[in-house]
Amino acid sequence: MSVGNEFQRQALATHVAQRMAGPAQAILGFQELLLEQARDLGALELLADLERIGAAARQLNSFIESLVDAKTGCPGGDAAEAEARLRHDLRTPLNAIIGYSEMILEEAGEPQPHTLKDDLGVILAAASELLKQVDAIAGLSRGAAIGALQSRDETGLDTAELERLLFQSRQEAWTDQGGRILVVDDVASNRDLLSRRLRHEGHRVVVADSGRSALARLAEGEFDLILLDILMPDMNGIEVLARLKAEDRWRHVPVIMISGLSEVAAVARCIEAGADDYLTKPFNPVLLRARINSTLEKKRWLDREHRYLEQIEMEKRRADSLVHAILPDQIVARLQGGEEIIADRFEEVSILFADIVGFSPIAARLPPSDLVRRLDAMFSKFDLLTEQHRVEKIKTIGDAYMAACGIPEPSADHADRIVALGKSMLEALQGSASDTDRFRVRIGVHSGPVVAGLIGRLRFVYDVWGETVNIASRLESQGVPDSVQISEATRRALHGRWTLEPRRALDLKGIGKIETYLVR
Repeated sequence: MSVGNEFQRQALATHVAQRMAGPAQAILGFQELLLEQARDLGALELLADLERIGAAARQLNSFIESLVDAKTGCPGGDAAEAEARLRHDLRTPLNAIIGYSEMILEEAGEPQPHTLKDDLGVILAAASELLKQVDAIAGLSRGAAIGALQSRDETGLDTAELERLLFQSRQEAWTDQGGRILVVDDVASNRDLLSRRLRHEGHRVVVADSGRSALARLAEGEFDLILLDILMPDMNGIEVLARLKAEDRWRHVPVIMISGLSEVAAVARCIEAGADDYLTKPFNPVLLRARINSTLEKKRWLDREHRYLEQIEMEKRRADSLVHAILPDQIVARLQGGEEIIADRFEEVSILFADIVGFSPIAARLPPSDLVRRLDAMFSKFDLLTEQHRVEKIKTIGDAYMAACGIPEPSADHADRIVALGKSMLEALQGSASDTDRFRVRIGVHSGPVVAGLIGRLRFVYDVWGETVNIASRLESQGVPDSVQISEATRRALHGRWTLEPRRALDLKGIGKIETYLVR
């Protein structure tokens, strides 16, 4: 018989045996529940009979487990006689279970909690079912029961497919991607054995002979996995595990606990403390390899996830930075808060336009790279000045620069700050280049109501509209080079001491005459 066929036979035998053992395990489980109920209800007179049911259930389970594990077959001698004796041995605990259960039901009488009666009913039903299967269970000792049930179970259990999946997944999982593993054990022979086995599997291994030594190794380098012994003299494995999970730099490193302790409490304590797995000594090499490879694979996926999250976070920060460079912080906050349409009216705002005098001849004369470089240098200075004077840059329009003060947050000194900005712009250009080569600008400022809002879906912009904008633009176009020209409305809005030189009244098309002033 091939390995595969042997595996399939064993799988089928286990399946059949588990079906037979199921009722016996259910009897034991419900007996434990009944004991807890009886204690909770104070029905102490039931405890003795429930304990007897439990003893019989344990005896029955022991019999069936032995047959499943093939630890107990029919003793030598006459096989038929031995099988008959086995039937007798199986019926004995079953009869005891049925008898004591019925006795509890009869003697306890009414009233009894429904759950207690129901649980006893389950026990009786399971015991009756097992009595019907005694012949089949006894037949496990010679394999007859498996053969008898095989045809019926083949449709419900595809052992060939199960075998294919198990063996295929194992081969696929055992990749040659090694990891860097820290082995922590105070017994030298255990460290050496594990190290040799892991290196043979292609892993890089570092060893530590104590908990404190393990923490020192971790401080020196990165690891993909830690194999951690529990019983160590200076610092036990649970204490080391707690330190690892308390440190951000080590928390993500998976830990497999290794110990001679096989108690469930020890395993549960380690899992609760953050261990990823638990292996008992001596190790099954196949199981050790499978669990290490599985844990390393999970670690690789987690590392990829962390890298992707870091990349996403970096891109988000970059995108946020770009958005904040384009839009006022208040507008960004409103967008992030879910507002889709942003449009506001402001009654008191000052608008500034700055435009280069004689730009067209300059653009025709300069090489494109020089022209862009000089424009960029000038507008970059203006950008810094808007930040210094807490004025919002709106946009550049060709060689013109537009700014506003009093949006998106109203400001009582909007006129003073934007006039100060205009003066700073002129001063910045005065020292930027020789007189023959420097840009000269005209600046116009007007104050009044505007509408401001966000427009566009691609390359969107926070812009302002209204007559105030148009007047400011015309004050610039009819202004004086190297000067800031303001309107009468802006003059009235000023609070600070400014030296103003009255100019002639300008007749603006569609608006009429406006008194103007040059800021000195």
